[in-house]
Amino acid sequence: MEDLAAVFGLLGDPGRLRLLITLLEGGEVCVHDLAAVTGQSESGVSHALRLLRAHRVVVVRRSGRSAFYRLADGHVRLLLDVALTHLGHAPAARAVRTDELSSVAAENREALA
Repeated sequence: MEDLAAVFGLLGDPGRLRLLITLLEGGEVCVHDLAAVTGQSESGVSHALRLLRAHRVVVVRRSGRSAFYRLADGHVRLLLDVALTHLGHAPAARAVRTDELSSVAAENREALA
């Protein structure tokens, strides 16, 4: 139970969720690009990714001095997809959250292009 609570605690942070949504859409992304896309510092992104990696939410591939992160597996992708779909079904929050998520998704796609 403690491990499950820890994972949900990690997913409860907006900054880490921005990183995960970027990885959901972009696949494998380096720390520098994650920082640029999400508007966070590289050290903040690295710290968040360290926490997510410790709980097997993301995995890393190193190439020279660069580290490329991606979602750990299909279960993480499914969890994020279900949560995003759930938000779309909540009548009171649908308009605001869907617009906000669509805006973040569009910004992420532009930055990764």
